[in-house]
Amino acid sequence: MMKFAPVALAAALALAGCAQAQRPAASTPAAVSAPAAEAPATAGVAADDNLNAVAWSQRASEHDFIYVQTFRNAQEKILKAKQDPNWDALPRDDRAVHPSLKGLKPAVILDIDETVLDNSPYQARLIRSGGEFNEAAWADWCREAAARALPGAVEFTRFAADHGVAVFYVSNRAKDLDEATLANLRSAGFPVAGKASFLGLGTFVEGCEQAGSEKSCRRQLVAKNYRVLMQFGDQIGDFTSIPGNNEEGRTRAMAPYTAWIGERWFVLPNPTYGSWEPALFDNDYDLPRAERRQKKIDALRIK
Repeated sequence: MMKFAPVALAAALALAGCAQAQRPAASTPAAVSAPAAEAPATAGVAADDNLNAVAWSQRASEHDFIYVQTFRNAQEKILKAKQDPNWDALPRDDRAVHPSLKGLKPAVILDIDETVLDNSPYQARLIRSGGEFNEAAWADWCREAAARALPGAVEFTRFAADHGVAVFYVSNRAKDLDEATLANLRSAGFPVAGKASFLGLGTFVEGCEQAGSEKSCRRQLVAKNYRVLMQFGDQIGDFTSIPGNNEEGRTRAMAPYTAWIGERWFVLPNPTYGSWEPALFDNDYDLPRAERRQKKIDALRIK
């Protein structure tokens, strides 16, 4: 998703999940539909709530600049973090399983979707077809391995790898999409050390029970052998576990770590989908579409 010349971007930087069985995982697109012919404009058809969000993600230079500044900021800090033997970016509960940092190799953890790879074309397909979430169609998109790199992500991850920092992609794409995902990452220019670089939903972690789409077990797997310098994502769940996906629970999850934002945790924008959205309608996807939409409208602040 590049809206300015590659040469200009290179000069500016100098560095540089699939869904759960029936509902989308927190860090994968909330809905994807199979490609379809564009629906004709018809008077009286309700506007699509996601149109502006996807258009902004694809066409606004401001979107790209946020990614550029985020990855640039991280690159400027990563070597200092590497040199500090006490520096670690894992939430306390995940690090507590493997508490000693002594002798651990440095690593960074990045989410994939809307963090390093751009899936907005499939949100665009959703808008054009008028459909809602379809797990099979999302898996088909992943297997196309056609997602573009987001601005700054390749340069940052290459810089990290070139300086001896292992790069892990912890995603809620299903584990059986590993080959397609790794192929997509490689073709987009990302450093991939091997299959273990991708920790998808369903990755087995001995002694840790997976809770839904939470990434805690996979973070603990990395923690066994690595000191995590930084984490990157577009969802709270990319960084820490959420005790309850509502306003209170989301606030409580992040409260101990707000000082880490922009230092150890780097949060990227995603207005098109995420756990923030179902939190507005009590996480109840069984509600009719119109009722979910009304609950989101009711949640708007007008003062």
